[in-house]
Amino acid sequence: MSFPAKVMRDGLLEKRSSGLLQLWKKKRCVLTEEGLRLHNCKSGGGGDAPSSAWGSKAKELRFELMATVDCVEYKRGLVYFTVVMATGKEIDFRCPQDGTAWNAEIALALVRYKNLQAAYYFLGVNQSEW
Repeated sequence: MSFPAKVMRDGLLEKRSSGLLQLWKKKRCVLTEEGLRLHNCKSGGGGDAPSSAWGSKAKELRFELMATVDCVEYKRGLVYFTVVMATGKEIDFRCPQDGTAWNAEIALALVRYKNLQAAYYFLGVNQSEW
């Protein structure tokens, strides 16, 4: 039986598209114990819109497939950072600099996940038994 992952943070991030123009697109991001879920913004949705303004289909960046979170720079009140996947793929994000930045929370959650994974491996516990 699988239980829903605990939500650690829910809010807005901007993700740089991988297309030729590399535009910044708003995403509703849900940080859980297992990774980061990115929900598309439907047209017309903006700010702290109700959940109906967000697409139901989400892209999931699981911690087991992440390598690291790199903070690139702080510029004009924004934090620019990169999530590096185990495959080497880099995904760029930006968020407001106020409060606890998303990059710090994602990095801490990733470290927590990797530490748990290492402890379970050391103890010989099968991952499906978590």
